[in-house]
Formats: sequence, structure tokens, C-alpha cells
Amino acid sequence: MGFEIVIKVAAIGLLVAVINQVLSKCGRDEYAMLVTLAGILVIIMMMLPYISELFSSVSSIIDL
Repeated sequence: MGFEIVIKVAAIGLLVAVINQVLSKCGRDEYAMLVTLAGILVIIMMMLPYISELFSSVSSIIDL
């Protein structure tokens, strides 16, 4: 479970980096920025269940 998410995040990051470079070289800097923001949002949405699990684990440890 943990290793799969790392591979997915790395793949999305690599794809976003390549698209960003291609768009920057073509002079489409605005689109490159939008692709970067979209990549960050996709990764954050993928990580939300894990962040929620982390907060619940921390709160259960603190309640002890």
C-alpha cells in the first residue's frame, strides 16, 4: 500500500515535469504553470486519505 502511492506520486511528478518543460520551451508558460498546479492538486487529492489516517493515529496516541 505505501510503496504503490510513492510510485504513483513519482510517476505523476515525472509526467508533470516533462509536460511543463515542453510547454515552457514552446512559450506557453501560463499553461505550464496550470499543469504544475493541476499536478499538485492531483497528488494532494491522492494523499488525503493517508493524511486523514495520520491525523486520526496522532489523535489516538495523544488521547492515551
